[in-house]
Amino acid sequence: MTNAIAALSLQPSRPAALLRAVISAGVAGVLMISPAAARGPDGIADVAEKVIDAVVNISTSQTLDARGGDGPNAMPQLPPGSPFEEFFDDFFKNRRGGGGNRGADKGGGNNFQPRKVNSLGSGFIIDTSGIVVTNNHVIADADEINVILNDGTKIKAEVMGRDKKTDLAVLKFKPEKTLTSVKFGDSDKLRLGEWVVAIGNPFSLGGTVTAGIVSARNRDINSGPYDNYIQTDAAINRGNSGGPLFNLDGEVIGVNTAIISPSGGSIGIGFAVPSKTVAGVVDQLRQYGETRRGWLGVRIQQVTDEIAESLSIKPARGALIAGVDDKGPAKPAGIEPGDVIVRFDGKDIKEMKDLPRAVADTAVGKAVDVLIIRKGKEETKQVTLGRLQDDDKPVQASVKSSTPEAEKTPTQKALGLDLAALDKNLRTKFKIKESVKGVIITSVDTSSDAAEKRLSAGDVIVEVAQEAVTNGGDVKKRIDQLKKDGKKSVLLLVSNADGELRFVALSVQ
Repeated sequence: MTNAIAALSLQPSRPAALLRAVISAGVAGVLMISPAAARGPDGIADVAEKVIDAVVNISTSQTLDARGGDGPNAMPQLPPGSPFEEFFDDFFKNRRGGGGNRGADKGGGNNFQPRKVNSLGSGFIIDTSGIVVTNNHVIADADEINVILNDGTKIKAEVMGRDKKTDLAVLKFKPEKTLTSVKFGDSDKLRLGEWVVAIGNPFSLGGTVTAGIVSARNRDINSGPYDNYIQTDAAINRGNSGGPLFNLDGEVIGVNTAIISPSGGSIGIGFAVPSKTVAGVVDQLRQYGETRRGWLGVRIQQVTDEIAESLSIKPARGALIAGVDDKGPAKPAGIEPGDVIVRFDGKDIKEMKDLPRAVADTAVGKAVDVLIIRKGKEETKQVTLGRLQDDDKPVQASVKSSTPEAEKTPTQKALGLDLAALDKNLRTKFKIKESVKGVIITSVDTSSDAAEKRLSAGDVIVEVAQEAVTNGGDVKKRIDQLKKDGKKSVLLLVSNADGELRFVALSVQ
């Protein structure tokens, strides 16, 4: 290559000669290597050979009621006397082998027998005593679960424990021979672009190996409260769920769980639960048969740029406390609505979703330091965590679909809101609990920022810029002062009729 560069210096007017010199100097060798490099590192074959016997197929069966079930073959439920009743009766009975003899059915025969539905997924052995990890959705509602080893051996399994929030489950079966197991690696050490290997049971084909790279980390796909997925372009398809994602050391660094695909097949966007999360959940499921997560006892919101400006926080970060459970650990520790948690047990809380993960990963009963920002100043609170009780019903802020007519009550206008003191008549009209104090919104200008932020009649403003208010005049006075101080937005603490709090930042420009 040195000679080629020299030729360029001596003969700048001869590009053709330069090209020939460069190719002869070694670029052709690079081109010869590229196809091999495109196939990935040689270690993939070694990894597959080492771990393939630890990867299993999960076969499940479920019995459905053919007449009343929700499946594709369920009998449609028609109103008595419907003109289509006879047609559907004949069609569905014949479809199940009734032979078209309606009299036999009326005579007491029943052609709508319960039917079994089978499904297949993936899993992997983590203990040679017969412990398998898979996805919860692979075995959910199953009446029977079987583990199928790589050599085809089929063994009945039972559920040791499951966790819906991370979509993980642990199974146990009695091995008939010596098993191969795999161990967890450290998913925190993964780098973008690192090669990974997925093994599973795509489309029920059996053990299949695919390879790709780590495309992203810490992905939130809104599937649960602790989303923290590894994204990979290794082909993951239906049936891969519950299968392992390996690094090139043969360690499990993720459990393949979800894909994004308009067709149901891989388009190179797959997601795996990171091994750091999996290992902790699996340990608890094996020990207790359930998860035992830390609980702080707060409701939180994202710290938007507007909210950060209102609270004098630069840059926007942390988790904003919108409410504190009276029976939760945060209450006696002195954490209040309006505080912003920016560090929990030594871990930086960069955005709202970081806090639930950090709390859940912390041992129940542990005393932790929590760094908050309150009115622009940092304070440290110590909290002894409680235990989170599983509740599958998400709590959502209620949103009213219409705006009731305002009573003829003295009101004050501010920021597109009609405001009034909360008296007995208004409390009765909007069904507001006695414990709720503040200034009630009686109507909202539909073209205002307040309407865009989903404020509505019946909401109660409890605080303006972290100061309590009791009438419309208090609200307007605080807003006018903020304008004079050059603030671009005002932070409102708002309660619904039941006393559930949230923060709303409105522009004052």
